[in-house]
Amino acid sequence: MKGYRFRRHILRKDKQKPGFAELLKLFMQLMVVTSGDVSEALSWLNEIDQEHNLTGDQYGMGDFIEDLKKKGYLEENTVTGSLELTAKSEQGIRRSALEEIFGKLKKSGKGNHHTKISGLGEETGTDQRPFEFGDAPEQIALTDSIRNAQVNHGFGDFMLTQDDLEVVDNEFKTQTSTVLMIDISHSMILYGEDRITPAKKVAMALSELITTKYPRDTLDILVFGNDAWQIQIKDLPYLKVGPYHTNTVAGLELAMDLLRRKKNKNKQIFMITDGKPTCIKQGIKYYKNSFGLDRKILRKTLNLAIQCRKLHIPITTFMIASDPYLQRFVREFTQANNGNAYYSSLKGLGNLVFEDFRRNRRKKF
Repeated sequence: MKGYRFRRHILRKDKQKPGFAELLKLFMQLMVVTSGDVSEALSWLNEIDQEHNLTGDQYGMGDFIEDLKKKGYLEENTVTGSLELTAKSEQGIRRSALEEIFGKLKKSGKGNHHTKISGLGEETGTDQRPFEFGDAPEQIALTDSIRNAQVNHGFGDFMLTQDDLEVVDNEFKTQTSTVLMIDISHSMILYGEDRITPAKKVAMALSELITTKYPRDTLDILVFGNDAWQIQIKDLPYLKVGPYHTNTVAGLELAMDLLRRKKNKNKQIFMITDGKPTCIKQGIKYYKNSFGLDRKILRKTLNLAIQCRKLHIPITTFMIASDPYLQRFVREFTQANNGNAYYSSLKGLGNLVFEDFRRNRRKKF
């Protein structure tokens, strides 16, 4: 009787080297960490190559760089001669962040979310009800209606009446306007912990999610330090922390101004921060206090939270720090706004943002 003969497995020395696709993923990750500095990212990639032998005689690091140019990921600045990212690369970085944080999402229809409101909407739902005058013919559930007719009138002489008809309700689609606030104060890289890179990845993943899956929604991104200013989605890979305090008031004022211009009823603010507010602006001067919860700063911040509550704009705060004394500020702020708050590790930040975004999209604010 024939059988199988087993022997000791010997590892092959000619292990296959990573190709362009694998190197590209690593390069995209390094571009986020280096805030879009192509030269620095390539230097790091070369160091990793020397340590882990990523490339070989058949495909070297020089080949990879040439492929980045040929495939449209890098272009040469005609003035300085330096290599720069293209729009294709910027989108690739956002897509990479989306897959890393949210996973590969399944495609769905037109990419809009649903409320619990049913009626004369735009998309077929799952709930069925008896036919009513005014219902469109295309809403009739034919299979269920015929089954009802057979149950009600028998199989002899087929008869279909209005009482047998069932229709499928259409669902209204919602549009949501989201403002994402990112803290770029100095504490986001303090004590050797890089908090800005995970925040950037979340912002890029959320922007790519909204633009591809929910194109009818709007997303505005702003950063706040001593002041607050709006940035474009394409600017996210280049975002850096500055020598700033935390002017949460300026961030909230800008967020409210951006949302005021939106016609959507559903509006929300996501705030990613690692500390308490330590700064407000008075005229052309800054009032600062980094040594505790300053009453003057806290009062202005809470007043804005109350204003947002009155305007039905919930604020979700993602506190990426675990200091116990910060919980007092977050608790008071959340109560004033009637919003949500999370104390998140850097690792779990993306999942929290995604789940809260999806949960809020089901609400009608």
